Amino acid sequence: MKDKERFDDRKRSGDSTPLGDVFSKILKAYQWDKKYNELEVLAKWEEMMGKAVAMRTTKLQIENRILFIELNSSVMREELQYGKEVIIQRVNETAGAKIIDDVWFR
Repeated sequence: MKDKERFDDRKRSGDSTPLGDVFSKILKAYQWDKKYNELEVLAKWEEMMGKAVAMRTTKLQIENRILFIELNSSVMREELQYGKEVIIQRVNETAGAKIIDDVWFR
C-alpha cells in the first residue's frame, strides 16, 4: 500500500514543456546555439545550393562569421564568386539568423 501512495505523490504536473524548447534552452544556456545553427546550415548545403555545387564542394567551414568554401572546380568557384550575396542570403535565411557576413573561396 505504501508503494502506491509513494507513486501517487510523484504524479506529473500538468505543466509539460516540449523537448524542442528544452533543447533550445540548453543550447542557449551553454552558448552552443550559434555553433548548432552553423552545423545545421552546413548539413543543408546541397538543399540550399543544389546538387551541382554540393558535388564540387570539398570543404565547408564557418569561422568568425565567414563561410569558407573549398571547391574542386575553378569554373564553379568563379561562378559562385559573382553570387556571394545570394550565398550569404541563403545561409542566413536557412539559419534563421545572421550567422555569416562574408564568403571566401579556397
